[in-house]
Amino acid sequence: MKKSHLLALATLTSVSMMSIAQADELVDNRWYVAPFGSYIHTGGDRGAEDGWGAGMGVGKMLDKHFNVEIRGFYQEYDANPVGEWKNGGGTVDLQYYFSRNKLAPYTVIGAGGMATSAGGVSRNGSFIGEAGAGLAYEINDNFLLRGDVRYRYNNNFDTTYGRNTDEFHDMVVNVGFVVPFGPKPTAPVAFEMPAPAPVVKAPDCSTLDSDSDGVNDCLDKCPATIAGSKVDFEGCPISLELKGVNFKLDSAELTVNAMSILDSVAASLMGYPEKDDIEVRGHTSSEASDAYNMRLSQRRSQSVVNYLKMKGVTNRLTARGFGESQPIADNATEEGRSLNRRVELIWMGK
Repeated sequence: MKKSHLLALATLTSVSMMSIAQADELVDNRWYVAPFGSYIHTGGDRGAEDGWGAGMGVGKMLDKHFNVEIRGFYQEYDANPVGEWKNGGGTVDLQYYFSRNKLAPYTVIGAGGMATSAGGVSRNGSFIGEAGAGLAYEINDNFLLRGDVRYRYNNNFDTTYGRNTDEFHDMVVNVGFVVPFGPKPTAPVAFEMPAPAPVVKAPDCSTLDSDSDGVNDCLDKCPATIAGSKVDFEGCPISLELKGVNFKLDSAELTVNAMSILDSVAASLMGYPEKDDIEVRGHTSSEASDAYNMRLSQRRSQSVVNYLKMKGVTNRLTARGFGESQPIADNATEEGRSLNRRVELIWMGK
C-alpha cells in the first residue's frame, strides 16, 4: 500500500475513533422548567377528601440517566370535622431515567418540607418524603409531556391536627410538561476521508484485437481493417472476397443484393485511413469458352469498379478479369461453379 494511502487510512481511523468517543460522551445537560398539576388521594389517617394542586419545578439534566429538580407546590383538600387542609411546600427530587428515548420511563425519590394549615391550626415545619415512577414523552427537542405517581410520607412532628397521629400517607399524581432551555446536543458528524481513486491499469494490447482480424493490437499496423479481409502478419489487408456480389445471368449488371453489399463495402473503404491501390478481380465458372469467360469477368470487375467510384471511393481502382483460370472449387458441381463465380478486392503492394 502506498504511503499516501496509509496516511489517509490512519487519519480516517483517528477521526472515526474520536467521533465515536465524542458520541459516547454526548450528554444532554440543559436546564429546564416543569409546570405541573396534581391530584392528591389522601390517606385514611388524614380523614380528608381527595384534592387538587399545582406547582413548578426547575431542574437540570445531569447525564444520560439522572435529573435533579427543585419543586414547589400548593395543594388543598377538604376534611370533616377538621376543616380544609392547605399545604404548601417543596422537595428536591432525584430522577433516574432508564433511557433518553422519545418515550422515557423513570423513577423518582424526593425529600423536602411542607407548611400545613388545617382547621385553624398551622404547622410550618413538617417533613415530606416521596418515591414513585413516571413516564416522559418527547414532542420535540424543547417540549416534553411528563407524568408520575408518588407515595408521599408526611411527618408533622407532634402536630396531629385533631387526628390520632402526626404521620400521614398520601398518593400524589402529577401531570405536566417540561421545557428544556437551549438546543439539544447532537452527535458530531464523523469526517469521512474520500476513498482513494482506484488505479486503472491500461489493458494489455496483446490481449486485444479491436478489428477482429486475428492480429493483436500490439502488432496491428492497420487498425480498423474491413471485416472479412485476409490480412498479413501486421494486420494490413491483402484481399477481400465480395461474397454475395452477384450479377444477372450472362451479364455484368449487378443485382439489387449485390449493390446493397457494395454500398457497405464503399462506406468501409471511405472510412479506412489507408488509401492503397486496389485491384478488383473477377472470376467465372467454366460453362462457356475461355475467351468468353475472360471477357465476362473483365466486364463484371469493371462494373464493380464503376459502382464503388460512383459511391465515393477514392482509392485507385483497377478492374481485371481472370475468367475461369483460377478456380477455387470443382466446376463439375453446381456448388463448385457457384463458388468460382466471385469478385475479389486485392490490395496492391501487400
